[in-house]
Amino acid sequence: MEKVSGPESWNAVLQKHRPLVLPAAHDALSARLIESAGFPAYQIGGFALVGARYGQPDIDLIHLGERRASIRDIMTGSSLPVLVDLDDGYGDVKNVTFAVRCMEAMRVSAVFIEDQQAPKKCGQMDDKHVISSEDMVAKVRAAAAALEPEGMRKALKRGEKYLEAGADALYVEGPRDDKELEEIAKAFGGAALVTTMMEGGGETPWHSPQEFGEMGYSMILYPTTIIFRAARAMERAVADLRAGRRLDTKEAMNRDEFMKLVGLERWQEVEKKFQA
Repeated sequence: MEKVSGPESWNAVLQKHRPLVLPAAHDALSARLIESAGFPAYQIGGFALVGARYGQPDIDLIHLGERRASIRDIMTGSSLPVLVDLDDGYGDVKNVTFAVRCMEAMRVSAVFIEDQQAPKKCGQMDDKHVISSEDMVAKVRAAAAALEPEGMRKALKRGEKYLEAGADALYVEGPRDDKELEEIAKAFGGAALVTTMMEGGGETPWHSPQEFGEMGYSMILYPTTIIFRAARAMERAVADLRAGRRLDTKEAMNRDEFMKLVGLERWQEVEKKFQA
């Protein structure tokens, strides 16, 4: 994981909040809700973004061009530091360098890059393959790091190389049980460790943020928690509308609440201040 400039140093955020819980924002509204809820930072991950913006699975259909536009839009909804998923860096060291520079220009706070072979998939999906550790070390020197599918022993060996190459943190995707979680934490006790809690799916057993912190993990990514619940709520709303049922006000915001969330009052103040 590589630092890039942003509203606050990612390392500073990480030192203040251990473990750092990172919900995934799939649009600007969800980013604003995350900030309103009091989280100190958030992530933009491929799984939720591709599903929400394009209605497609995260299987390497969307690359840097589309991702840049999406990230730019989402970041308008929140001033919080943000971690961005850059998949496999979209190519070799040239592509990784260009992708990171693009994120720097947008003032993204941090990025992570996977060592999957193209075409890459969501890290929690099956049938994944990785590039050689030498190729990934070259990418790390240009930007960041991540790991998984060759088995735990080889993954740990890879992690050592990526940290030596300059990675700021280590992300081992999809530990399958507590034994693997503990093995990773023990192997890299001095490093900032990241794990994913893919609620509603995935292999990693559920633990509270406090429990992950006690194991030695510094950041916990939540890529599905918001998007899965939002998708279910939208599904119910469409079904109710189709059936001619009235909006259940107990399960929805009203107009004033929504306008407050999206900052209408602030824009009204701008109008009053500058209109003749």
